[in-house]
Amino acid sequence: MGCRFVRNRARRSARYAIVATVIALHAVTANAEVWGYIDEQGVSHFATYKQDERYQLFYRGGSTLDPPPANTDSSGKAALERSALYHRVIDHPNVRRFTPLIEQQAKLHAVDPALVKAVIAVESAFDPDAVSPKGALGLMQVIPATGARYGLTDDKRRTVEQKLLDPATNVRIGVRYLRDLLHLFADDLALALAAYNAGEEAVRQNGNRIPPYPETQDYVSLVRQFEALYQPPKPLPAPPLRPRLRLPARGLADAIATPPAP
Repeated sequence: MGCRFVRNRARRSARYAIVATVIALHAVTANAEVWGYIDEQGVSHFATYKQDERYQLFYRGGSTLDPPPANTDSSGKAALERSALYHRVIDHPNVRRFTPLIEQQAKLHAVDPALVKAVIAVESAFDPDAVSPKGALGLMQVIPATGARYGLTDDKRRTVEQKLLDPATNVRIGVRYLRDLLHLFADDLALALAAYNAGEEAVRQNGNRIPPYPETQDYVSLVRQFEALYQPPKPLPAPPLRPRLRLPARGLADAIATPPAP
């Protein structure tokens, strides 16, 4: 399961892809960044740093867009929020279309929906017809061997590959596999994501560490940053309570204010 894919249905003219091409892993911190641009063919490119002048800052930090000052207008609104890049990842119709399915499967398997969205964004850019050169399929780029592992088989109507292009089947199996990887690696998200990208054995053979493959290291970094991007905004803190002065009853107040007769 990787970051690159091609389409298997020529009738679809729009192309949506996220291609991680970073050559060094940047630690995911509060200031982690995602840079990106859309090329002439309509393909989205994302990286964890500005590789060349085509890249513009898309996202920084935990849960809010934070473009550079040059990308704000006189009202202070981020110009990037109106860009095609922003709307492709945040407001693309397929994000809304598949959110109920994602939330259903995430809740069923106790996985953060933001994490599932992040994996889908990096794997397929929410294209249900995505097919990678290595044969990974659909929204979560599930390979046929993984589908078979979770009970998919060919039948008279459809092959495993065809079944994996069904969004409901693809997300169901992809989320189950992600949940199993989290369990396998003791809820270590970085290792689970590395295994999702490079395979469980690659992680084990590297002493339960992220394998030293640039693609896998970039993948882990990008997914974690997109997970932060898809987290719902934190609720605003409640305003502080105003102190309230409670006066004693009138009769008691009068008794206190009036000294007793001699």
